[in-house]
Amino acid sequence: MKLTANFSLEEMTKSSTALRLGIDNTPNDAQLSNLVALCESVLQPLRDHFDLPVTITSGFRCPELNTRIGGSPVSDHCRGCAADIEIAGVDNLVLAEFLTGMTFRQLILEYYSVGIQDSGWIHISYDIEDNKKQVLTATKVGGKTSYLAGLIA
Repeated sequence: MKLTANFSLEEMTKSSTALRLGIDNTPNDAQLSNLVALCESVLQPLRDHFDLPVTITSGFRCPELNTRIGGSPVSDHCRGCAADIEIAGVDNLVLAEFLTGMTFRQLILEYYSVGIQDSGWIHISYDIEDNKKQVLTATKVGGKTSYLAGLIA
């Protein structure tokens, strides 16, 4: 099922962990509606701007899958509002900076290292009712994830 011109339900729900563990990662109607909004409002415009494929490394996660991978219990992924993304050949800091000009709920530049091509990834979420434009950078400090306000490189 196509959600937009360049994004499918299959790629937004694909999970090797779900397949391996036999978890049904099918969104309900509300979650599907959120996935469509995310694709229409953020992912498709991003694809159109860079004219390059956007790789979804993690999209929708049903609560069971989210628990099994150690995701946050309040993750926007579980509502169909978030995706972790990359674009091959585009530095993730450049991608994050571009995204700050769009409407979104939360943007996290995750585990990015300056000068290392393709390091880290971008978490982006969109919620039609709550786009607070929170921008964070996730890093490891003492073996634990630390979130800093803004884009810190």
